[in-house]
Amino acid sequence: MRAVVFAYHDVGCSSIRTLADLGVDVALVYTHDDDPAEDTWFGSVRATCDELGIPHDAAADPNDAAQVARIRALAPHALFSFYYRNILRDPVLACGERGAVNLHGSLLPRYRGRAPVNWMILHGEREGGVTLHDMIARPDAGDVIDREAFPIADDDRPADVYAKVVHAAGVVLRRSAFAVLDGTARRARQLESNATTFGRRRPDDGRIDFHLAAGDVRNLVRAVTRPYPGAFAFVGTRRVNVWWAEMARATADSDAAPGTLRHAAGGGVLVTCGDGRSLLLSDLDIDGCTVTGDDLRSALPEGASLASYAEGLSSHPEGNP
Repeated sequence: MRAVVFAYHDVGCSSIRTLADLGVDVALVYTHDDDPAEDTWFGSVRATCDELGIPHDAAADPNDAAQVARIRALAPHALFSFYYRNILRDPVLACGERGAVNLHGSLLPRYRGRAPVNWMILHGEREGGVTLHDMIARPDAGDVIDREAFPIADDDRPADVYAKVVHAAGVVLRRSAFAVLDGTARRARQLESNATTFGRRRPDDGRIDFHLAAGDVRNLVRAVTRPYPGAFAFVGTRRVNVWWAEMARATADSDAAPGTLRHAAGGGVLVTCGDGRSLLLSDLDIDGCTVTGDDLRSALPEGASLASYAEGLSSHPEGNP
């Protein structure tokens, strides 16, 4: 059985390995170059293909007419997309004799769109998963072929959930790849009334609003912590990056305003949130520099306030007119 693959990220690397382990003839892999503005912390599809001796192309646009002809000439039984970032148009999708399928990092129809791992953590989801589905004109809306769920723990970070996505992707492909390739895969329509769609997250989306409940603030922190740009706020004009936070106690703390800082007895700082509960900020830096001990207490004094915007700016990123 022959496949043409479109792949990127760790999910792309592991899924190509799974197809190769299954004995699928991967005739060609399309990938794309890394975004120089991103911190590339994940595996290289090109390196994986080089290791496995699989032809690959990072420069070509598969939607180009010449590339469509190239794919058609390979006569693939099916096309597989694994975290490929670009939209594949109908002429490309029609090249798979028995279909074109995508592996998405959520339990569709929930969390269609970009960055499902980060959105799931931000919303405090306790369950995630992957879905193998038909590719159609609307992203992530095609019929479902297979799904695999996994738990999301309270302390899971993006890297932890991605590892679960990679594992679940292998389970799904080992179970269903041949059914796709030989045309016997069963399909179920997605229930549109259950669908949710989210867009790409940008670094500025990590801005913390301490008027939110403590649990919601904590979920934001863990959703965008390393290797992502991180959640942040300001004390005066100084930027505070918060890489980890814990719930400080189960009961309401005080009448202090949201964002008010206090020193924790065992180290670190406490910040009051909108529901009156406090978070212990246990891993942070200020203006890009790690600050601990007495220096931390000096930089974040008792009674100071962490705010969403730097002092002197309005509530909008453009600042005062």
